[in-house]
Amino acid sequence: MGRLFGTDGVRGVANADLTAELALGLSVAAAHVLAEVGTFEGHRPTAVVGRDPRASGEFLEAAVVAGLASAGVDVLRVGVLPTPAVAYLTGVLGADFGVMLSASHNAMPDNGVKFFARGGHKLADDLEDRIETLYDKHRTGEPWERPTGGGVGRVRTYDEGFDRYVAHLMAVLPNRLDGLKVVLDEAHGAAARVSPEAFTRAGAEIVTIGAEPNGLNINEDCGSTHLGRLKAAVVEHGADLGIAHDGDADRCLAVDASGAEVDGDQILAVLALAMREQGGLRHNTVVGTVMANLGFKMAMEREGVTVVQTGVGDRYVLESMKEHGYALGGEQSGHVIILDHATTGDGTLTGLMLAARLAATGRTLADLAGVMRRLPQVLVNVPDVDRSRVATSADLAAAVTEAEAELGSTGRVLLRPSGTEPLVRVMVEAADIDQARSVAARLADAVKSALG
Repeated sequence: MGRLFGTDGVRGVANADLTAELALGLSVAAAHVLAEVGTFEGHRPTAVVGRDPRASGEFLEAAVVAGLASAGVDVLRVGVLPTPAVAYLTGVLGADFGVMLSASHNAMPDNGVKFFARGGHKLADDLEDRIETLYDKHRTGEPWERPTGGGVGRVRTYDEGFDRYVAHLMAVLPNRLDGLKVVLDEAHGAAARVSPEAFTRAGAEIVTIGAEPNGLNINEDCGSTHLGRLKAAVVEHGADLGIAHDGDADRCLAVDASGAEVDGDQILAVLALAMREQGGLRHNTVVGTVMANLGFKMAMEREGVTVVQTGVGDRYVLESMKEHGYALGGEQSGHVIILDHATTGDGTLTGLMLAARLAATGRTLADLAGVMRRLPQVLVNVPDVDRSRVATSADLAAAVTEAEAELGSTGRVLLRPSGTEPLVRVMVEAADIDQARSVAARLADAVKSALG
């Protein structure tokens, strides 16, 4: 059996790859690893369980809750809330761990199980490995030790989660949003109630789209992966900006008053300068990934802000932030982590902070985002190659060196082997889009020739 845990929990087609049996078994294993059930006499561990609105979340939630209670864990069911809300509640309620059922920006048939450790933090690889090993051990025949009588977990609905999370967002907002008109695209997802409530309490005039989840329409032609409707709505309503989330609302992308997209790199740049001005940008550093646009790095260097780059994935951004004490980090895709106020990417918090910057300065989003110019970026996937030899092929290294010499200081090259497929991703940035395309095509040919 291949590794169950991917870059963000266990994910797959619900009721095909991700079954009720799998969700139940993983939950029992997680109870033993994260809550150490049966280890401490008299200890009654607690878990917070939330989900996005997908139809499959209903039966998967039932399976997870059953597994946890059967292992002796008391469960607080918080219902449909964003992933960062479940992480926040896990921490503030002192729970042993949290569980979120969501496949984020994926299409509706998918779902996923994501665990948070005590404090609301994403799991380290070794904890995921321990859960998976224990699950596989019992899946193949070794029975669980199960409590009986009063030892079984109790389950209750925790309705206060919504208000506690929104109150938290209000408490950390640096200023009100009075005078701003904002269009919110909720992706028919987990923030369909939370985000409009938060922006309204903060004083903004709001227009909502994609805020009618029915269990089947999550991420359907809306949200952060489909910005067309948001762009049109911002222009139609004469709004100051638009905010788009994904299905579990751990992402935020934006649209300026003209309908132009403002991506995660630009949002990071705006927030980095705002936080520095407010004295909150620790070590004068922002964390991004190797996929961040070169224009972001050039802009931050020009502004005197240090950029630290990690591997692709918000978990690696978070690891760097926690290890070195940085306050801000994120990805081009819109995962933005403001570590003083959240333990994971929080799309609603990010949108509020971005809007707060507009309100505080009186400047437009286009003006603020203009601190950086996105260089043209071309990405080519090269399939059916030996991805393991990317770092060792002399011919490929020579091709990369030649490309880098041509691009000079105003461009860059990145070759990334896929983590799961026989695929290499070729990314080229350049000041000119035609040059970027030409160099990317030549490098793709070089990858095929060297690794095919």
